[in-house]
Amino acid sequence: MKIYNTMTRKKEEFVPLVPGEVKMYSCGPTVYNYFHIGNARPFIIFDILRNYLEYKGYKVTFVQNFTDVDDKIIRRAKEEGVTEKEVADKYIEEYFKDAEGLGIKRANYHPRVTEMIPDIIEVIKKIMDRGFAYVVDGDVYFDTQKYKEYGKLSKQNMEELEAGARIEVGEQKKHPMDFALWKKQKPGEPAWDSPWGPGRPGWHIECSAMAMKYLGETIDIHSGGQDLIFPHHENEIAQSEAATGKPFARYWMHNGFININNEKMSKSAGNFFTVRDISKLYDLEVVRLFMISSHYRSPINFSKDLLDSTKNSLERLYIAKNNLLHLMANAEDKEENEDDKAFRNRLSTYRDRFIEAMDDDLNTADAVAVIFDLVRDINSNINESSSKSLIKAAYDMFTELTGILRIVNKEEEKLDDEIERLIEERQKARKEKNWALADKIRDDLKKRGIILEDTPQGVKWRRI
Repeated sequence: MKIYNTMTRKKEEFVPLVPGEVKMYSCGPTVYNYFHIGNARPFIIFDILRNYLEYKGYKVTFVQNFTDVDDKIIRRAKEEGVTEKEVADKYIEEYFKDAEGLGIKRANYHPRVTEMIPDIIEVIKKIMDRGFAYVVDGDVYFDTQKYKEYGKLSKQNMEELEAGARIEVGEQKKHPMDFALWKKQKPGEPAWDSPWGPGRPGWHIECSAMAMKYLGETIDIHSGGQDLIFPHHENEIAQSEAATGKPFARYWMHNGFININNEKMSKSAGNFFTVRDISKLYDLEVVRLFMISSHYRSPINFSKDLLDSTKNSLERLYIAKNNLLHLMANAEDKEENEDDKAFRNRLSTYRDRFIEAMDDDLNTADAVAVIFDLVRDINSNINESSSKSLIKAAYDMFTELTGILRIVNKEEEKLDDEIERLIEERQKARKEKNWALADKIRDDLKKRGIILEDTPQGVKWRRI
C-alpha cells in the first residue's frame, strides 16, 4: 500500500514500525458544539483507513482525542451557566451519536485532556529538561529557535513563518513563533496545579502526550484535516521530537477542504452546517458515501444537488443488495452453466480492482466506482434462473467490498403491521383480478413512501 506523506510530499510504500501492527493517531473535536460537516470528512476518511488496514490483516491501535478544555468551551459554559465539564460531557455524547450515524467506529482510545494533565506535565518537563522551553510568569513556551527543523512539515522557513506571526496581548514570548505549552490561570478559568503554578495545557501539547501514552514515542500514522498542518501538527512535531529526540510520526496524512456551494465554509458567510443540521434532511449514510466518492486529498464541494445525487446512488446500492437477498431466498440449488461459471470467475477481479484502488493512497473514489461496476455486472447476469450458490457468491463479494467502506450495511427494514396488511390485501385483490383495488393500494403506499415491485418470486418493496 502506498500513502501520500505530507512530510515528504510524495507517495511512499507503507511499512509499519512493527510488522503486522499499526499505531495511528487522528485529531478529534473540541467539544463545545455539534461537529460540523468539515470535521466529518477526516473522521470518515481515517475511519475507513483503519477499516482497510484491519481488512489487510493489521492489528490497528487507533487513538482519537477529545479537547475538553479550551477557550471556546469556557465561553460556552459561561453563556449557559454550567461547568466546562458539563459542556464537554454533553457534546462528547452528541459526537458519538452523530459519528454512529456516519458509520464511524469508536477508536480504541478516546482520551480527554482533563484526564491527561499529569502526563502532559511530564512531557513539558522533558521538553524543558532538554532546553527547548522557558517559563515567563507562569506561562511555559516552546522555544522554536532552539528546534532547528521547525517548519519541516509545512515546508516554510522561520523567516516566512515569522512574517505572518503575531504576539497576542499579554504574551511575553522570546520569538513570535514560540507557542504555549502551559497557560497561566486567568480569573474564572479552570486550572490544575503544576511546577509553574496553576494553569492549563496549551492546545498542541495534548496530542503529543496522548499519542505517546497510548502509542509510544514514535507512531506510524498521524492524520487530520489540511488546516491542521500549520500550526497544530508543526508544533506537535517540534515539541514531541524535542521531548524524546526521536521521530514523532512516520507518515502524515491530511484530507482536503470542503466548500459549500463552491464557497469556503465559514460562519460569517452563513454556510456553516453541523452534521446534526444535515441529519434532519438526509440519512447520514448519504453523507458518508458523498465524502468517499472523491479522493480524500482533493477539495470537495458540498451542495444539495450533489447530496441528492449521492442519495440516489446509495439507493441503487441498497436495491442491488435487497434484490440479491430476495433472489437468494427463492433460488434453487442447481448446477451452474457456462455463463454462470464465467461470471463467477469474473467476480474476483472486482476485489483485485478494489484493492488496487485502496492501495493507491486510499483512493476511495475509484473503489466506489468498482462497486458500481460490480452492481451493473450483477444486474446483467444474476436473475431468478441463477443458482443459489452463484447468487450467494455475488452477494458475498458485494458485502465484502461495501463492508470495507462501511456502506450499505443496514439490515433490511421491517414494515409495520398495517403496511404488511395492505400489501397482503393488494396481493389478494390481484389474485381476484380486482385491478382497481390493487392499483389504489399501490398508489396509497407510494404516497406513504413505499414502492412495490411485482416479480416472479412475489412482491418486493422499498422505501423512497
